[in-house]
Amino acid sequence: MTLKAYLDNIQTQTGKTPKDFLVLAEEKGLLKQGVKTGQIVSWLKEDFGLGQGHAMAIVLTLRQATEPKVSKGDQIAKQFSGNKARWRKPYDDLLTKVNEFGPDVSTSPTNTYISLLRKNKKFAIVQVISDRLDIGIKLKETKITHPFEAAGAWNSMVTHRVRIDDPKQIDSNIISWLQQAYEKA
Repeated sequence: MTLKAYLDNIQTQTGKTPKDFLVLAEEKGLLKQGVKTGQIVSWLKEDFGLGQGHAMAIVLTLRQATEPKVSKGDQIAKQFSGNKARWRKPYDDLLTKVNEFGPDVSTSPTNTYISLLRKNKKFAIVQVISDRLDIGIKLKETKITHPFEAAGAWNSMVTHRVRIDDPKQIDSNIISWLQQAYEKA
């Protein structure tokens, strides 16, 4: 069941939207730092008759609504923390070249990688690991040739992967593959 389905069922059952629960939780002091998930779940079960799964859906929406907002720049910077910092300059150099593909290139960081997008459509990803950069590209129906390998289970959002353990490996061939993926996006 999707989160939306849970929330729709909760609204049908209780007549309350996630925003309503946010207001009620705030009034009860359940959004303060240090409040345990179990306390919120108990309140939702006792006062609204929600089951564990439905209560956890509300907990998730409450947590998302009250998390501090982190800028995209800070999310990207986090990818390069600690011993991964050495990859920041090669990533920035790569992004400079990718931005030359067109004005519609953008980035979207997740907790584990950075998506490269064309008009909000993913065409590649960059994952930073302490000893390398992994670049994944989305090029369906394109033969896999060295230095690329099949992405396989590494990331199902892309078709090809290259492991970069020396910034010098980010050469014109890699840029060409990225441009092809961009053009097909």
